[in-house]
Amino acid sequence: MQTKRTVFGSPVLPYLLVLPQLAITFVFFLWPAGQAVWQSFLREDPFGLKTSFVWFANYQKLFVDPQYLYSLQITAVFALSVAVLSIGSALVLAVAADRMIRLSQTYTTLLVWPYAVAPAVAGVMWWFMFNPTIGIMSYMLEMLGYDWNHSLNPTDAMILVVIAASWKQISYNFLFFLAGLQAIPASLNEAAAIDGAGPVKRFFTIVLPLLSPTTFFLAVVNMVYAMFDTFAVIHATTQGGPSGSTAILVYKVFQDGFIGLKLGSSAAQSVVLMVIVITLTVIQFRWVERHVEY
Repeated sequence: MQTKRTVFGSPVLPYLLVLPQLAITFVFFLWPAGQAVWQSFLREDPFGLKTSFVWFANYQKLFVDPQYLYSLQITAVFALSVAVLSIGSALVLAVAADRMIRLSQTYTTLLVWPYAVAPAVAGVMWWFMFNPTIGIMSYMLEMLGYDWNHSLNPTDAMILVVIAASWKQISYNFLFFLAGLQAIPASLNEAAAIDGAGPVKRFFTIVLPLLSPTTFFLAVVNMVYAMFDTFAVIHATTQGGPSGSTAILVYKVFQDGFIGLKLGSSAAQSVVLMVIVITLTVIQFRWVERHVEY
């Protein structure tokens, strides 16, 4: 079979076509990332009147700071919890949608709607539902004998931000899982059913292994989402409290940089966060992908 290749009349045209994307990447990623790396080696006063080059002093202070080490711990807990909850919930909903014949389009549309909600709006919505004074969820928990108060209890606060951030991401994961389920040939499930395999066994031996590429992709996306894109959710619900119990790394960058005006330390934290995400992504692609069945 002969492969068709696109031939451009001018050797310059391919570079012109990719130039807008390269410009966007440079302006909105490479340039700010380079500035953050350079600023992480500096010590500046809040007004920018005095700047001194301090080499790795900002990084050294970070890794002996108990608050920053605590932020690392809660970031790991938060990111893992959001990824597991959002991916698991989306998989259950996608399996239910794939089994429905009637009203499947309506069901899918309703599940996709939360993805259109802004993160800050999602955070405010869940804040109202779990509000200790007027929230319906806190009222139901009180009826069950649990005194919910995310303003005072660090565990309650972490549960709140995990639920809010996961709810926002379920729709995205749901679409990919539903597409993956619909791509699985029905003949495989039918053959397994004829051989006597029940629904649960068919799911774990046929469906889940065939969904492993989708699951792997979503694991990477959700980890990055939890570490970078959940700032608005946390700011709208707990603002990093109580006592910094929900101040994950991306929120601590904001607190130290824009509120504390520690510009060098904030830049160093952003660089560390970027390195952590890149390292996790590389590990996932190098190690986890070996166990993915294509």
